[in-house]
Amino acid sequence: MKPKPLLDKIQYPADLRKLKEEELPQLCDELREFVIDAVSKNPGHLGANLGVIELTVAIHYVFNTPNDLLVWDVGHQAYAHKILTGRKELFSTNRTYKGISGFPRMSESEYDCFGTGHSSTSISAVLGMAVASRHSNDKERNHIAVIGDGSLTGGMAFEALNHAGVENANVLVILNDNQMAIDQNVGALKEYLTDITTSHAYNRVKTNVWNLLSAYRNIGVFLRSVLQKIGRGLKSSLLKQSNLFESLNLRYFGPVDGHDVNRLVKILSDLKDIKGPKILHVLTLKGKGFDKAEKDQIKWHAPGYFDKKTGEIIVSTVKEPGPPKYQDVFGETILKLAEMNSQIVAVTPAMATGSSLNIMTDKMPERVFDVGIAEQHAVTFSAGMANRGLIPFCNIYSSFIQRAYDQIIHDVALQNLHVVFCLDRAGLVGEDGATHHGLFDIAYMNCIPNMIVSSPMNEEELRNLMYTAQLKNNGPFSIRYPRGRGVMTDWRKPFNEIPIGKGRKICDGKDIAVLSIGHIGNNISKIYNRLKNEGLNIAHYDMRFVKPLDEEILNHVFSNYEKIITVEDGVIKGGFGSVVLDYANEKKYKGDILKLGIPDYFVEQGTIEELQEECELDPEGIFNKIKSFTLSKIIH
Repeated sequence: MKPKPLLDKIQYPADLRKLKEEELPQLCDELREFVIDAVSKNPGHLGANLGVIELTVAIHYVFNTPNDLLVWDVGHQAYAHKILTGRKELFSTNRTYKGISGFPRMSESEYDCFGTGHSSTSISAVLGMAVASRHSNDKERNHIAVIGDGSLTGGMAFEALNHAGVENANVLVILNDNQMAIDQNVGALKEYLTDITTSHAYNRVKTNVWNLLSAYRNIGVFLRSVLQKIGRGLKSSLLKQSNLFESLNLRYFGPVDGHDVNRLVKILSDLKDIKGPKILHVLTLKGKGFDKAEKDQIKWHAPGYFDKKTGEIIVSTVKEPGPPKYQDVFGETILKLAEMNSQIVAVTPAMATGSSLNIMTDKMPERVFDVGIAEQHAVTFSAGMANRGLIPFCNIYSSFIQRAYDQIIHDVALQNLHVVFCLDRAGLVGEDGATHHGLFDIAYMNCIPNMIVSSPMNEEELRNLMYTAQLKNNGPFSIRYPRGRGVMTDWRKPFNEIPIGKGRKICDGKDIAVLSIGHIGNNISKIYNRLKNEGLNIAHYDMRFVKPLDEEILNHVFSNYEKIITVEDGVIKGGFGSVVLDYANEKKYKGDILKLGIPDYFVEQGTIEELQEECELDPEGIFNKIKSFTLSKIIH
């Protein structure tokens, strides 16, 4: 690796501000190389971070962070920010167990003034901070939101912009416009921003107005206000429609080249002296400075291990075909079902590739709807289609559908509409950590009237649950499944209907009954023989449904076993085990029940294996729990 004479001197932004402006391009080169080297060895988000190198350097060079408050949205574009704010030496631990988070975290650094693992929250947070500063009569503090990688398509961002325009708080919104989320940006906003960036006449006037305002920075407030109004009028007249942002009473500046660090420093220095709500439109290239990441921005969003010299992604050397990913099983199954049933449509909030809906998009683009990062809209849009007889499969990551909870209740369940919710990334997801684990869906779906709550133990069950969900109108139907590979290689079998609310017995045993829900049940299967060697014979039931419960299985278990263990990869409080315990109390069951699941704290990042071990849900942990519980005395 090349020496990094400038970056090596920098531990915190105060060190960065000692550099001369002409040194900043070299620093950006060094920082970009540092990110490429680090992510090639320790996988994470690459493309978005390469696109904001110059912007990150310019912000920290101009603004007095951490006194000036800076929020990144979404947080996966904050790697350069972390490196420049005291975590350079720790960056090799990024997204690893007990290491630093891949997203901003308030508990990690004073420079991370707000956590942002999900999207579209930064403007609301920064506006709240700005109002708090105003309340404290702090007139000099700056409040900056960097929103990009598709985050502006989220409705919450527009709610915040609408509010910001009437608060007159000292807020700077920097729109990092790379025309991408994980996939290509979609929707009318993308087209509108393209109109701005491609209008030659508009950009000439914008430059002239900007130069005029810069030349007269020291003129009187009244005259400056007049000049700004003239500038806004000229700019708006050259667009097809009035400027969206200025219509919301935010002063709009841009678009500007997001890879010209010296130009960014000048512009931000000017904006620093302009009070009130304003927005700077910055054009960046996702993957900037790494050829393959620039050319294939979707693949290089988070590529895994790669060779930084050749640009080749390093894939597993395992030659034997393994089980497919649940996401790919979903993608192939939804296409097959759509071919069988013309009423089936699919909806995703900007996760077509991640959820494998791109498989259906390639064959039936008119029946797949990518609505952008807009989970609330995705759910109610699905409800509207269901209202007129279509069968929407609404595929949203478990942790993201939390953002649409009221829509699930009010727009779908209350009206008992036939929407199939496919909750991808349920359970522990690994290195993305606390903001992305799908641990709460069992608990929050179970308490909603009319909702069917299910989870497959393997790929065949996922296919059959999807098949069952579209056969007839059973109202809202949720199917949760994990990230990553399943357990079967022979899963493309003919579809079979699964009776709603019916589980299955995996194996029989006389000592203890183990009830599991979902993929985590496979960890129990791995320890059958070890338990037998210890003289323990367990009965294992794959319940498949949390709601409605299989009461026939439970009544049999209550009558034949004095000890029961429930196992889930969701939160213990209010989860599957709690549902079983409630039913046991109702039936006045006299035995003991032990609940295994996610403890009552936010689980951080790490591999799934490491996190399962921490939560005692790995095979070894479950083995020890079953053994100790079986040998313990029953206490009433």
